[in-house]
Amino acid sequence: MIIEHAYAHVASYEQDEWPWSVPCVRGLLEDGLRFTAPVTFLVGENGSGKSTLVEALAEGFGLDSWGGSHDWRYASHRPKSVLGEHIRFDAAPRGRRMLGSWSARKGFFLRAETALGALDREGFAPDSVSHGEGFLAAFRGKFLQPGLYVMDEPEAALSFSSCLELLGHVDQLVKNGGQVICATHSPLLTALPGADIIEVGAHGMRRVVWRELALVDHWRRYLADPQSYLRHVLD
Repeated sequence: MIIEHAYAHVASYEQDEWPWSVPCVRGLLEDGLRFTAPVTFLVGENGSGKSTLVEALAEGFGLDSWGGSHDWRYASHRPKSVLGEHIRFDAAPRGRRMLGSWSARKGFFLRAETALGALDREGFAPDSVSHGEGFLAAFRGKFLQPGLYVMDEPEAALSFSSCLELLGHVDQLVKNGGQVICATHSPLLTALPGADIIEVGAHGMRRVVWRELALVDHWRRYLADPQSYLRHVLD
C-alpha cells in the first residue's frame, strides 16, 4: 500500500455550505479515512459525496482533477477544489518515499465524465475505439507501476465482461505494489476478494461487507423479480 490514512484540517468552515455540508466530508474532517486494504471501494447513492471524496483524494496526491496520469499534473489548469487543497496523507511503509517527494508520486485518476479527453491527452486516440475499449486501453497501458490509482465510476463505460477484465487488471496492479481507490455503483466490482468497502451516505462513512451492501440487495431482488420494482415507476 502507498497510503494508510487520509485527513484534512480546516481552520473554520460553514457547515451548511458545500462541500462541508456533505456528511462524508465532515467525517473526513472529524476522523479522517483509514485504508486497510490495497483496494478500497466507496459506494453510495447519487449525491452521497463519493465522487467529491475521490476527486479530493486524487488532488491531494497530486493528480489532475480533470483526470489523467501523474505525468500530466494540472495540465488542464484547473485549480484544486476547496477540499482537495486541504487533503493530507500518512504514508504506509512502502509509500514513504513516494509521499516524500512530488516527483516520485505515481498514479492515475480516471473519472467517467472526462475519461475520453484525458485518454486522448495520454495518446490513446479514443476516437478510434469504443468508449469502453478506451477505458480498457488506460487500464492496460497506464495501470502498471506502483502508485495510487483513483477511479470514479469506471463501470459507466464497461460491459459485464469488461468489468471482469478490469478486476483482473486491478488484481495484478496491487500485486505489483499499487493501491486503488474507486467510487462505484457496481456490485460486480465491489465483490473483489479482500477489498475494503466503505458505504457513504447521510450517516457519513461506514465499512460494510459485500453481502450487506444496499446495492447488492437491490440488484439481487430486482433480478429475481423486476416487476416488484418496475410497478412503482411505470404506469
